[in-house]
Amino acid sequence: MERRRLGVLYNHLRPGKEEPLGLSTSNCDGGREEGVKRDGGGCVFCKITRGESPAFKIYEDDTCMCILDSNPLTCGHSLLIPKKHYPSLEATPPHVVAAMSSKVPFLSNAIMKATGCEFSKGTRGVEPRNNQPYGSHQGTFVASSND
Repeated sequence: MERRRLGVLYNHLRPGKEEPLGLSTSNCDGGREEGVKRDGGGCVFCKITRGESPAFKIYEDDTCMCILDSNPLTCGHSLLIPKKHYPSLEATPPHVVAAMSSKVPFLSNAIMKATGCEFSKGTRGVEPRNNQPYGSHQGTFVASSND
């Protein structure tokens, strides 16, 4: 059932393309912009972006990607992350935040349709706590049903 839902979600996001056979990877610029320091390779999201850590991508462009959470709270729980490392939302350039924000309606609607859920909520600006090795991720989308 889960594989079917992922297939529906993928087909909704990428119409006309074949469903992926497994996990996908991509290369990460990893904060090469001026004034942005790399995390030293400890950032979970940078590892995912570089293809060093597995994730199921449901959307990707030059600026960001949306992945299914590896420890989902509900079916459809996903994360919208920048493809370059920024230690916090405040350190993320406005054009990156704007590009990510513009994807929220599209992604949340696709997740709701694919999972059959009635609503989706977003949590903005999740910041690392207690020096955990996580960069910023703007959105955590949780799709929920009436269960």
